[in-house]
This record gives sequence, structure tokens and C-alpha cells, in this order.
Amino acid sequence: MTSTLDDFWRDRRDERPELPTALPEAWSFGATPAQADDLLDLVLRGVKDGTASSFWGYEASGDRVPEVGDIGIVTDSTGAPRAVVETTSVRIVPFDEVDADHARAEGEGDRTLAHWRRVHEAYWRAHSEDPRGFDPRMPVVCERFRLVWPAPATTPPAPATTPPAPATTAPAPATTAPAPATTPPAPPTPDPTAVA
Repeated sequence: MTSTLDDFWRDRRDERPELPTALPEAWSFGATPAQADDLLDLVLRGVKDGTASSFWGYEASGDRVPEVGDIGIVTDSTGAPRAVVETTSVRIVPFDEVDADHARAEGEGDRTLAHWRRVHEAYWRAHSEDPRGFDPRMPVVCERFRLVWPAPATTPPAPATTPPAPATTAPAPATTAPAPATTPPAPPTPDPTAVA
């Protein structure tokens, strides 16, 4: 996969030389293939520009917490690179203090805070990398990002349509003439300031 990522990054840098030279970290959303693809789709459609992770997970894995300006390659469920994102803000807050604005930015479900809390609690109960699992006061890394590069669609373009056949008959002539004006136009009003 590394050569695929290297090729992908080389192509992105050819298009956008301002991108960093070093290959950024590649990652996918969620813990299942379906989550990876569904959440990536939200990003590519411009619905999702936020994500959340357990700070405890970073401690357990030894990975560093994202920082503003970080560039990342988002992959699909097969590990294929599909997007480039840049971190625009990072806040660490207790789970029960994540706000509605962040929930909306994540773009999932009905985009409400209630939905966000329900699915993220279930996620961290099932997939936590830290033995503490879930706690309403656990620190959550709320990250916002912008889409730097959207990948092209993987489906082939639709074939070109053929132009419509020329008309074989001339359009029918109009059957009614415009109605004549029934009131004559008013005479012009003289300008009292005009010099004769």
C-alpha cells in the first residue's frame, strides 16, 4: 500500500506544490469498513468537516494528538487514498461538554447533539483502545478540518449522449395576432423648466 500512497501523494503534490513534501499519515474513519466508507462519503459530499476521538485512545496507543495545520490522507475501507484534509482546529473537552456545533460538523445521522452522544458513547464502549472504555467525563479530542483535495469519482463517466435528431417538420405558425391596444397612449407632459 505504501507505493500506492507514495504515488497518490506525488500526484497531489504535482497538482498542488504547496503541499508538504513528506508523505502525511493515512487513516480512515470509524472502526468498520462500512463506517470508513460512509463517513468518507460525508466528507467528499461536503457534509462532514469534524471528527472526534478519545484522548485516552491517544494515550493508550502512544500516537500524538492532531494539531492545527496537520495534513492527512483519508482512505476508504480498502485502504485506497481518497481525500486530503487539513486540521483547522482542535479542542479537548469532556464528552458531556461536546457542543451541538461540533455534533453538526460531524455530519452524522440527524446532526443533533443527542444523536452524536448516543453513537459516540456506543462506539467508545465497543471500540476503546484504553481500558477505561467510556466515561461521560472522558476527554474527547474535537477536531475540525477542511477538505484540501477530493478524489475523483471511481465510476467511469457516462457515455456522451448523441444530439437530438433534427426536426422533420417546421413549427406551426402562430394562429392569433397580437391584440391591438384599446387605449391610445397619453400625450407627453410638457416640461415646465424647458426653454422654448
